[in-house]
Amino acid sequence: MMDWTISLVMFGSFFVLVFLGVPISFSIGLATLAAGCMMLPLEVTLAVIGQKVATGLDSFSLLAIPFFIFAGVLMNCGGIAHRLINLSQVIVGRMPGSLGHVNVMANMMFGSISGSAVAAAAAVGGTMSPMQKKAGYDPAYSAAINVTSCITGLLIPPSNVLIIYALTAGGISVATLFMAGYIPGILMGLSIMVVGAVIAKRRGYPVAERPTLAVVLKAFWDAFPSLLLVFVVMGGILGGIFTATEASAIAVVYTFILSVLIYREVKFKDLPKIILDSVITTSIVLLLIGISVGMSWAMTNADIPYTISDALMSVSENPFVILLIINIILLIVGVFMDMTPAVLIFTPIFLPIATNLGMDPVHFGIMMVFNLCIGLCTPPVGSALFVGCSVAGVRLQDLLKPMLPFFGALLVTLLAVTYIPSLSLFLPGLFGMH
Repeated sequence: MMDWTISLVMFGSFFVLVFLGVPISFSIGLATLAAGCMMLPLEVTLAVIGQKVATGLDSFSLLAIPFFIFAGVLMNCGGIAHRLINLSQVIVGRMPGSLGHVNVMANMMFGSISGSAVAAAAAVGGTMSPMQKKAGYDPAYSAAINVTSCITGLLIPPSNVLIIYALTAGGISVATLFMAGYIPGILMGLSIMVVGAVIAKRRGYPVAERPTLAVVLKAFWDAFPSLLLVFVVMGGILGGIFTATEASAIAVVYTFILSVLIYREVKFKDLPKIILDSVITTSIVLLLIGISVGMSWAMTNADIPYTISDALMSVSENPFVILLIINIILLIVGVFMDMTPAVLIFTPIFLPIATNLGMDPVHFGIMMVFNLCIGLCTPPVGSALFVGCSVAGVRLQDLLKPMLPFFGALLVTLLAVTYIPSLSLFLPGLFGMH
């Protein structure tokens, strides 16, 4: 059977099922089954897929995902967001359109601690939207800056998506990826702040009053325990005290103490629901990972990655052109597919092409995650977009135009991350991790 026929059956059936509303995990599984049956008998295909799902989840590193998810849910309920917002007001409150910058800064800090763009959009946006409306900000502007900045936490570690990429790529250190994400994640937030400042200056949005020393000290003191988690996790990893997986368990213990015993925002009676929410989210992610490993097997056996690689190389042998094409494809994929399945499906396809061009796998991973983050802000499947609209009380059609300048900033920053490897590799090299 020709490889292109198997490719057409696999991806055609997958996208048809997705557009019909079939859950993404089942769409991947059924598409894999259809393609596998073109290569092997049905009973053999079922056995192989089942085996691949089981072996795909048999990884010590995967333990980090449920732990970080549980820690993120605890943080979302633990009163951390408003403390980070107060700290952000102290740091960037004197800039034009100060509340917009506070939103971005708080999203960067909260997202990096919780590892969830949706949680950041809800927690920070839910607090900031009424404040911005009261100060005379256009609700659509407020929602746009919240939606486009909440994704920064997916690059600033700890990040579950980077863990998934590390496992899919094979042989890449999670800790190295974590360090590589800092500069691109910060640049993502700064690019949004630059655009926000220009718009705020033109519209005459107010600047916050200069805070007193007492307010500054209190803001830092209240937020310090929350921010300390980042230093505990990354400091322990860099110091060789524990691995990234062990760090996830330490993050759970720390956030439990912080949310339940210190801040006392989470009661013991709330824990069963928090645990259940964490289990449900973890189950969804792990099912996606297991099923996607089966799809990767089918693609490899059908030589699909090599077919796509040959097709791209026939277009051009220029690395700049090839990377631009990959970015365009990933941007389109991100519009229609969530990040986790996109990373699991397209890493085996595009990573070999990138490495053949001389691109570092760590650099490619950061570029890929950055690219797919943008899809969270776009319809029809952009979860961060819908949450941002909900908390701001803005209709989706009223938000798309105000978001365009921020999309432009994100795309420019994406190109910088793509073509300047040192933005991703400087910190890992500095700490002797790469």
